[in-house]
Order: sequence, then structure tokens, then C-alpha cells
Amino acid sequence: MTNSIKHQLDALEQQYELILQATGEGIYGLNQQGETTFLNRAAEEMVGWTQAELQGKCQHNLIHHTKADGSPYLDKTCPIYAAFKDGQVHHVDDEVFWRKDGTSFAVEYVSTPIKDSHGKLLGAVVCFKDITERKEARLALEETNRRLVAALEQVEQLKHRLELENAYLQGEIKLTHNFEEIISCSKTFKQVLRKVEQVAPTDATVLVCGESGTGKELIARAIHNHSGRKGKALVKVNCAALPESLIESELFGHERGAFTGAINQKMGRFELADGGTIFLDEIGEFPVNLQPKLLRVLQEGEFERLGSTITKKVNVRVIAATNRNLKAEVDKGNFRLDLYYRLNVFPIQVHSLRERKDDIPLLADFFLRKFSLKFSKKFDPVSQKVVNRLMDYSWPGNIRELENVMERSAIISRGPKLELSDALQSGGSEAESGEITTLAENEKKHILKALELTQWRVSGERGAAVLLGLRRTTLEARMAKLGITRRD
Repeated sequence: MTNSIKHQLDALEQQYELILQATGEGIYGLNQQGETTFLNRAAEEMVGWTQAELQGKCQHNLIHHTKADGSPYLDKTCPIYAAFKDGQVHHVDDEVFWRKDGTSFAVEYVSTPIKDSHGKLLGAVVCFKDITERKEARLALEETNRRLVAALEQVEQLKHRLELENAYLQGEIKLTHNFEEIISCSKTFKQVLRKVEQVAPTDATVLVCGESGTGKELIARAIHNHSGRKGKALVKVNCAALPESLIESELFGHERGAFTGAINQKMGRFELADGGTIFLDEIGEFPVNLQPKLLRVLQEGEFERLGSTITKKVNVRVIAATNRNLKAEVDKGNFRLDLYYRLNVFPIQVHSLRERKDDIPLLADFFLRKFSLKFSKKFDPVSQKVVNRLMDYSWPGNIRELENVMERSAIISRGPKLELSDALQSGGSEAESGEITTLAENEKKHILKALELTQWRVSGERGAAVLLGLRRTTLEARMAKLGITRRD
């Protein structure tokens, strides 16, 4: 070889060396045994090993021996080694190399096979770069996205809660109550109002007892509206109206897939009432098997949604109502004693209408004005004759029944003078004849008449329960008590 050619080759080698050392990517070479043949400056800086230290050493054992999680990385599965065995270029975008000081860093690399002029595999060249910043940026972006998704889920949950609260509030606005405000002049009811005034500012659990139609829900609303929770929702749950199979889901919510048909996550009534008040109407109908879960939320303020193991905490004031004797239900084994004591912290007994007959004229006048507006009719004040007949009646359905009677009377009256509906046509006959019968006898006659008018249909829109202003369960209980059975 002439000096000129040798000089040119040396110059070319120096040029390639300069390029090799100037590049920002780490580059090293391997022979077929996996031993290091060369190492550029960038590679030295990244791995902490010098070329002299790596020269002739097994590269894999020094910088590629372990995966990111610390588990061993066998050389037989190493893509770098695979390049000079199968002759293919191998690209890996997320692994780790280990430094001399025992630390690791994320890398992306390409292992390219080296062949001689005859195509024989001689080894491989590995080009790699530190992707730590890129990976951290990606992880940071993923974390940001995760937080955004979580935030959006919270927003959706809040939106869902607000929609549910709005639906409840709209329902409350549209709901027709027994009366829009407490109307009473009786001394017995004033005692009830004094109890409401005493307990309302506290967070004590209240048990409102009384017959159906006496206005127990109105008492619950009065307690809520005069408490520190009045700015939050008053959520009503009718325990008698909910099927036993759904009551747990309605009260405590459920997760998606918790049972057949649970296609979405659902927030329960207790969550909806968080910060406010929940009114458990007809608590005597609450299933025995769910009473421990109700007791827990009353005592600890915590529960799990159906299908979930995550405990949720709520701050809810509980007001319960019943037309049953809960102590008697405890004795029968239908109600837990500890739950009864937990509910009966502050009992309020709401008197029946026959025990506060002084209120009948006021209520009749109120209902007449209400239905006068509803039906766009003008009525004269309730006559004393009508008042007397109303006072003579026993009102087994209480205020709800009085309201229904006044509504029917307002419908059938053709002029300004109120005509009582058929339901009370015989209301004063016994008094006029001088014959006095017991309230039970009067009640039995009245129920029988309602059953005959409805062809012995108890429930439904055209049933006797609606006609009497009673709940189906209450009417059935009274029929059983009075010995009323269908006659052929």
C-alpha cells in the first residue's frame, strides 16, 4: 500500500472517529460473543464506563442485566444479541441501561447487525439515547390526563347529584301536600308544634308517630325548615312504596354491574341527603334483613354502595315516621330493638283529626279556598250545617280524607253553596236520630260503603284506599282489625 493511499485511509478513519465521537447518541459495538469492541464518548458519559473498562467485556452483564422492575434480563432474550444471530435490525423504545454506579436510566435503542463482504455476521452496532426526560414528560402527561379524567368524573358526579337534587326539589315544588302550612287552633296540636320548635335546631333523630293522613310529613318538613340544614335537600323515602328488592339500592346506591340491570353507577338517597335531612316514611315497613345496615348509617354515618367495598361517610339528619306501634313490632320480631331505640330519640305523637276536631272548620275553609282556585269556582263560606256534619264524622283517613272529601265536594257542587259528596251523606243521621254508635262501628260502616262503591277493589286509582284517603296497607290493616271480609 502506497503512502498516499494509507494517508487517505487514516484521514477517513479519523473523520469517522470524529463523527462517532461528536454524535449525541451513545454508540457501541459488539462482536458475536457479545463483547464490547468500541464505545463513543456519549456512551461513556451515559453509562459511566470508559471504553477501556468495557473493551472486551460482556456488555449485557454490565449495562443490560436487569429490567426496570429489578427482575433478571437473560441475554438469550436480549434484542441486542438477537441482531447478530438473526441478522435483523431490532428497535426497542422503552428499556433501561444500568450505570457503573448502580443506577439506571430509560433508553431507546437500535441494534443493527454487522456483516462482512460475504454476508457473514460479525456482531452488532448499538445506537441508544437517554429518554428519561421524554418518559417523565409522558408520565407527567398521563398523570395530568388521569387527574383530568378524575376531575371530570367528580364534575359529572356533582352534576349528577345536582340534577338529582333539582329533580327532588322540582318534585317537592309540584307535590300537593295535605296543606301548604300548618293550620291548627287546637291545644293538643300546639303541644306538637312546641316539640317541633324544641328539636328543630338540633341534629337529633326524630320519630313522628300517628295514623295515616295526620300530617306526619308536614311535621318532618317543619323540623327541616327550622333547622340549620334548611339550605340542603330534604329527601323523602317511602319505605312501604319501595319493593324490598330495590330498597337497598335506593337508599345506599349501587355500582355498575352490582346486579342484573345495574348498567350505571347510582347515588343513593343517603348520599343525596348529605348535609341535609332524610325523611324515612313508613319506617315500620322497613325490611328486617336491611335494618342492620340502616342502624350502621344512623350510628356511624357510613355505608357501602351495593356492589362496592368502599366505605362512604355522610352527615345526614334522620326523621322517621310510622303509623305502627314499633314497640309492638319489636315484640313480634319484625323490628330490631336497637334500631327502635336509635330512632326513638325524640318521639313526636301527631294526634288524629277526631282528637283535634276544633281544627276541622279551619281546615275545611282552607281546602275550599284551595280547590276554588284549582277549579276556578267561587264558593260561599262553609255553612254551619256542613261544619256540623264534618264534625260528626269520625275521619278514619284523618286530614288526607278531609281534603279528598272537600275536593270531591268542590267538583260536584253546581253553585256557590258547597254540597258535601256522597261519602258523608249519612254523616249526621245517627246523631239526628239520637242513636250513638261506637267509632269502630262507624268506621266499619264507612269502609264497607267505600268497598261497595269500588266493587271491593282495595288498591289502584279507583280503589277504596284512594277514595278513603288511606294507604293500601293501612286500609288492609283496618279491615283485618274490624273483621271486614268480602261478602258474596
